[in-house]
Amino acid sequence: MAVLEENGQIQIHTENIFPIIKKAVYSGHEVFLRELVSNGVDAISKRRMAAMAGDCQEGDEGTIQIRVDRTDKTLTISDNGIGMTADEVKRYINQVAFSSAEDFLEKYKQDSDAIIGHFGLGFYSSFMVAERVEIKTLSARPDSAPVCWSCDGSPNYSLTEGERNHPGTDIVLHLMEDELEYLEPSRIKTLINTYCDFMAVPVQLEGETINKMNAPWRRSARELEDQDYIDLYRYLYPFQGDPLLWVHLNTDYPYSLQGILFFPKQTGRADWEKGEIKLYCNQVFVSDSIKEVVPRYLLPLRGVLDSPDIPLNVSRSALQTDRRVRSIGQFVSKKVADKLRDLKKDNPDYYAEVWDSVAPFVKIGAMEDEKFAEQVSELILFQTTADKDTAANLMTGSERTYTTISAYRERQTGDDQKRVLYCTDEIAQAGALSLWKGQGAEVIFAETVLDSQFIPWLESKETELTFQRVDSELDSSLQDDQPELSDQEGETKSETLRTLIKKALNNDKVTVQVQSLKGGSEAPAALILLPEQMRRMNDIGALMEQRLPGLPDYHILLVNRQHPLVESLLSLESGSVVIADGASSPSHKLAVDLAQHLYDLARLAVGGLEPTELGGFQARATMLMSNLLEQRT
Repeated sequence: MAVLEENGQIQIHTENIFPIIKKAVYSGHEVFLRELVSNGVDAISKRRMAAMAGDCQEGDEGTIQIRVDRTDKTLTISDNGIGMTADEVKRYINQVAFSSAEDFLEKYKQDSDAIIGHFGLGFYSSFMVAERVEIKTLSARPDSAPVCWSCDGSPNYSLTEGERNHPGTDIVLHLMEDELEYLEPSRIKTLINTYCDFMAVPVQLEGETINKMNAPWRRSARELEDQDYIDLYRYLYPFQGDPLLWVHLNTDYPYSLQGILFFPKQTGRADWEKGEIKLYCNQVFVSDSIKEVVPRYLLPLRGVLDSPDIPLNVSRSALQTDRRVRSIGQFVSKKVADKLRDLKKDNPDYYAEVWDSVAPFVKIGAMEDEKFAEQVSELILFQTTADKDTAANLMTGSERTYTTISAYRERQTGDDQKRVLYCTDEIAQAGALSLWKGQGAEVIFAETVLDSQFIPWLESKETELTFQRVDSELDSSLQDDQPELSDQEGETKSETLRTLIKKALNNDKVTVQVQSLKGGSEAPAALILLPEQMRRMNDIGALMEQRLPGLPDYHILLVNRQHPLVESLLSLESGSVVIADGASSPSHKLAVDLAQHLYDLARLAVGGLEPTELGGFQARATMLMSNLLEQRT
């Protein structure tokens, strides 16, 4: 047999291919190790299939060996896979089919992160870190001869007889001076754990297997126990506690996709832009930024998606418009909705227990995805004031009672079936809330920032419903309609109070109402009411200006005529007289100060006093107490 010795040029259409590889294709040089290990695993798989077909012997168990030589500054990745003949080396290594390399460079050089690094260039990624690369290979097919291929990063190569005596391939990287970090075993271990941890083939460094190998998402859900899922979560996300629940994904048509997604406990640090789900391709880690694959509202989920059918060697903008990618995203969101539906049906109390952590995904998803909104319409819960011991269709979790909107409506009667009472701040709206509850009305809570957008959206979908915040207005059921007598001048007590308070406030933007509220002294002395639409406009304005919504300039001060403090105020005003020169008597002045204080307290209850106003409030309160003590003495 003739001695093999060949020198030539790699068949590429431009000599710029290596600069492209080194600078433009991958956002980080470290992925070369993933590429080479992945190619080794592919070679092992091909040998197994060829052996089954009778084309070669199967050989020992497939293994990837990584060796470090600090003296020669080489890193070697070896496999015992199918290997290559000289002709195969020429075909697969030399004839790189980049028909438009210049166009390729022009398309992707603008953004170093424009391509999701995958296996499109495979072996050639080694030139990102090596000044010279050798391939020492022997085909597993009968009567094959070993060959050695060498290239220094230019289009020139040499192909000679090799010395390898067992089937497989060695990739020997002669590292550049500024890439010697890849001679550190700790660095190699970190990269293998990152990219190749779940490969089914053992990856060994200095005789030690350094990858986990077991990929639970590649197994059937029937084969896994709860602890298997929890162990995977703890491994992927250490020190993050245990997951609340998980969704196992497995489909072969119209694409292949496996995965496990976890709902984490609510931490307030959710990443709605990048996400924390890890994307794999045949158990090889590809990316932890999958916003093109998973809908935005599911990005803060955690876990793994593994699919060989996601097109990775394309720009991210092209990925977003790929029909298959959109279909995968729809599949994932449907499976998430199915899981939540099953949990609510089979274990409603646990569903209520985890609802606060699940709610952002469901609410944002419903607002952003019409199909998802249909799937989760009966899964949306609200905390409620209804008594779990007497009301039907409630769920209990975290010492709270929850309801759906449809169940809420079923418990209402008459016109109340078309109105949903809600509270956004149990403390600031305590006065109004106690009034409604005192009359047996059921109120739901919508206290998160997200609810300020979700309630209007929900109202737009439930067009026959009106959502009314407890402090927007009070209907006749909360008012004591006892008739009032007029004084000698034809004025009622309510009119006298309204006139006094209106003059004391001297603010045309505040509408003063005086009513007799049920509950008497148990009801608040005064309340700030915010008409629903006016308050919503104020909230939207605050959201656009990225500030907290304060008290709108135009609002209603509702004074409870039956409260003892208000009755005392009225008595004080009735006993006042006009003294010389038209000046006010001490009683009238004190009544004015009390009226202002009543308004201050109502504003304070709803957080309507700005920090700059608190000093004035304290000064007025102190002076008022002094005047009251003087009156008593």
